[in-house]
Amino acid sequence: MADMENERFDRATRLILQELQQDSRQSTQQLADKVGLSATPVWRRIKELEESGVIRRHVALVDREKLGLNICVLANVSLVRHSDGAVENFERLVSASREIIECHGITGEADYVIKVVVPDMKAYDQFLQGQIFKVPGVASVRSNVVLREVKYETALPVA
Repeated sequence: MADMENERFDRATRLILQELQQDSRQSTQQLADKVGLSATPVWRRIKELEESGVIRRHVALVDREKLGLNICVLANVSLVRHSDGAVENFERLVSASREIIECHGITGEADYVIKVVVPDMKAYDQFLQGQIFKVPGVASVRSNVVLREVKYETALPVA
């Protein structure tokens, strides 16, 4: 499916996406020079990509440790399957929680994996006690503390 979706983008559009994922602050002219088009068609393609939702937003990547968020935890969360509103309650908490920076519904033993960033282990314990364990329907949480990041990429393989 991903390959079929990629086929709808020509080489220049894929290069534009690749370049924007590396540095979205590039000018339209800089992008045009790199992809071999003039500035107007590049600008038009970017606008189409934004309007179609391919480009969802432009952001800055921030170093979490330089902000004092030294602990990163990947936690598997299991819900009580027959509990009314468990999914809605949990997903509402996820949306409202600043500590949770990623959440994925998964297959396997758990229902979700969440990525949590906090300053220290005490803050993680407070997060669990004050937020996660208070959600009706949460059956268990299995936490895995990240020791080191081997690879962290945000760019998708488009080109």
